[in-house]
Amino acid sequence: MNRFMLAEAMAQLPGATAEPGGLGVLFSFLPIVLIFIAFYFLLILPQQKRAKKRRAMLEMLKKGDKVLTTGGILGTVTNLAKESVTLQVAEGVRIKFARSSVEELRGEEDRESSAG
Repeated sequence: MNRFMLAEAMAQLPGATAEPGGLGVLFSFLPIVLIFIAFYFLLILPQQKRAKKRRAMLEMLKKGDKVLTTGGILGTVTNLAKESVTLQVAEGVRIKFARSSVEELRGEEDRESSAG
């Protein structure tokens, strides 16, 4: 019991600090900073690149493009509006989608698979 009282009394002396100095605080935050940097390069930066690429693809859509929607529907663009796109999915069947639901632009690989 005397040890606890002695430690408490020592902590109250002028010049005695219970907290670590400036470098100790810096080193205690270093793992958090390193984790944030790793998350940025492994998760945030690649996601931003994918989003930028997808926005560019959505802006470049034109009539006649073959696309795949997020729901898995393949179709050909027949009409474009600011917020929507109309796809022909079969002869005489057209469906209107939100422009953001277009997942990817299908190109040569789609034509080759249907020809073979």
